[in-house]
Amino acid sequence: MKDLLFIYNPRAGKGSIGTHLGDIIDIFTNGGYRVTAYPTKCHGDGEVVARQWCEHYDRVVCAGGDGTLDEIVTGVMAAGVKKPIGYLPTGSTNDFGRSIGIPKSIRRAAATAVSDKLFKCDLGKFNSRYFVYVAAFGLFTDVTYETDQNMKNLFGYTAYLAEAVKRLPSIRSIPLKVTYDDKVISDNFLVGLVTNSDSVGGIKGITGPDVKLDDGVFEVLLVRAPDSILEFNLIAPAILDRRIKSDNVICFRCSNILIESDEPIAWTLDGEFGGMVDRAEIENMHEAVEFVI
Repeated sequence: MKDLLFIYNPRAGKGSIGTHLGDIIDIFTNGGYRVTAYPTKCHGDGEVVARQWCEHYDRVVCAGGDGTLDEIVTGVMAAGVKKPIGYLPTGSTNDFGRSIGIPKSIRRAAATAVSDKLFKCDLGKFNSRYFVYVAAFGLFTDVTYETDQNMKNLFGYTAYLAEAVKRLPSIRSIPLKVTYDDKVISDNFLVGLVTNSDSVGGIKGITGPDVKLDDGVFEVLLVRAPDSILEFNLIAPAILDRRIKSDNVICFRCSNILIESDEPIAWTLDGEFGGMVDRAEIENMHEAVEFVI
């Protein structure tokens, strides 16, 4: 038999994974694996365990939200070993699971995690850190990590929306210099997304059409600060429907991007706090990680 390391977040989503553990492990063992199961204890715990243990296992599988997946991928990358990674999306939004086609059913996701179908996926590098599908700054991008976990468990996506509404009075623009390919943009921005996903914040299609997760490029969305209420009202429709044009919505694809600010700004990586930086060098690592799909 082969060996499988199963790292799961017992508090993710509505915390229901505990009722499925027996079924999950049974599916893993029927798939030919000896299973070591580890419940994460705190933020960052999954990364440490994955980094220290993954080299001793044939496959690593994690269960939780996108933040949990980020920790496990980061840990495996930091260990410097190539291991197939399975994912059981049990969080509140599960953007990446939706993008990569992982089943919503826990039992079906568990069966997928021990299958033989592998997908070489691009990975993002943010300065010295990694992210799986999104690096973001600005308006509302802190909502995912600022929202109380108990509220997420109780109300799901509605909890994110309630937290976002609280932030409306504090909207402010950020002066930035954005460099990619041979282009430079200097302006004031409300929000920015550097993504490798067709769903962010539970909104499918926000990153644009024809998104591929293994093409070596990011989908980038930048929103300039509007000069009027009329311009502001055009922003959301232009983001959600690219046929609607707005000078304040900038979309492009690139493999590397540098974003600089006069003072440190907060970034979100895969829905978790990514630190305060004034210089973000973001690189697409083409087909750097293998997911089981």
